[in-house]
Amino acid sequence: MRIWLVSWFFFNLYIVTFFSIATLSVSGQCQSDQQELLLGFKNSLNSSLSEKLGKWNQDRDCCSWGGITCDASGRVIGLDLNNQSISGEINNSNSLFRLQHLQQLNLAYNTFISEFPSWFGNLTNLSYLNLSNAGFSGRIPVGISYLTKLVTLDLSSSLFTGLLLKLEKPDLKILVQNLTGLKNLYLDGIHISSNGKEWSQALSSSLPNLQVLSVTVSAIGSLGH
Repeated sequence: MRIWLVSWFFFNLYIVTFFSIATLSVSGQCQSDQQELLLGFKNSLNSSLSEKLGKWNQDRDCCSWGGITCDASGRVIGLDLNNQSISGEINNSNSLFRLQHLQQLNLAYNTFISEFPSWFGNLTNLSYLNLSNAGFSGRIPVGISYLTKLVTLDLSSSLFTGLLLKLEKPDLKILVQNLTGLKNLYLDGIHISSNGKEWSQALSSSLPNLQVLSVTVSAIGSLGH
């Protein structure tokens, strides 16, 4: 009886260990299409000075690459390339916008010298988006308002860069009208065409969960009225 119990114990231990290893193996395996999209994104840019991108290698599981977070199915849900000295243009055809499972995206403090791409609005699973001082200019596209799962949105732009981001068409009211879950909003350095009364009413009526708001006063088109 004792021998049978010992055998049963080791049999169960083997089964648990086997399935644990199998589970870890599956969760650590990057899906091939995700890797191709990431490499396409890298190859479209000048990343020679980037510590993270420089180590992205197709011979390694992309879930182990610097700045990448994957879910248990090997889908990319996080991309953090903050302050990586990356330059170049990101347009609407970039493979970045086909990473449909992204939940967190941080491209802050790089030099993507291009108009603000409208296709950020395709990444509808994002809860965190940080594009502060990323080098984008021009009008902030209405597509940002489609990101209804956002909790944190940072579009701040330093006044010293000479690049101007504008909230005109769409204005602030349209931008935030669907972002009801937003808790943190950073708009420093952005030219906001709405006057003070309009943008304050837009924020109070559309963002019931807002906890942090950062807006440079000089960036607001008009504080009068």
